[in-house]
Amino acid sequence: MSEQQSSPVRVALVTGTASGIGAAIMQAMCDAGHQVLAVDFSDEGAEVADKAGAAFFKADLTDAEQCRAAVEEAVSRFGRLDILVNNAGIQHVERIKDFPEAKWNQIIALMLSAPFTLIQAAWPHMEKNGYGRIVNMASIHAHVASPGKAAYVSAKHGLMGLTKTAALEGGESGITANAICPAYVRTPLVDKQIAEQAKLNDMPEDEVIEKIMLKGAAIKHMIDPSEVADMAVWLASDKAGSVTGSSFNMDLGWTAQ
Repeated sequence: MSEQQSSPVRVALVTGTASGIGAAIMQAMCDAGHQVLAVDFSDEGAEVADKAGAAFFKADLTDAEQCRAAVEEAVSRFGRLDILVNNAGIQHVERIKDFPEAKWNQIIALMLSAPFTLIQAAWPHMEKNGYGRIVNMASIHAHVASPGKAAYVSAKHGLMGLTKTAALEGGESGITANAICPAYVRTPLVDKQIAEQAKLNDMPEDEVIEKIMLKGAAIKHMIDPSEVADMAVWLASDKAGSVTGSSFNMDLGWTAQ
């Protein structure tokens, strides 16, 4: 029996599940036998969730009330909540001097304030059960910066701080909190960045991956979403009960320099 199959059935709430990393994590959680509530702003998310075997809840997570409603939906539907994966995110690439304030506010709301609100709402349910697994998708940009990504980098640095604080506060209640920090994963979000980076750096799109995205990487390829999903499932399992407050760099050797 595999490690994933050996864990008891848990209830997981995963955000940003319409595509990319979130869709892969949602699928992996379902494959591990967990009951999953997939949360996304996109209508396409409902079809993706249905194919994976997950329930779907549409929400704009920049709205705190909708964050709380998502948690209540999971508890109402499945009777408990054990795992929270904060994955939803967007990107905007522009220099600070031209960065739109509205876009800054949106990114911070979705990628830092929403995880806080979701954790806060999920906390009493996890505390009651004596079991909780918080997995935050923090990106390697939780540790290093890149030009043109002020809001994204700031949100991810903040999310790392939130992860560590949750770990310290949750230990006695059986709640762990960890962050996964991948480099560039082949997702629609990254595909969109290729064009934005080409414009920002005045270079052809076919040079962006080699000269910018993988410039500092020892392993010269994009990460597959399934690799990140496998890490998330392990962190959500009983086997990871002694791991908390940690960040797991999946950065192709980027930060080994």
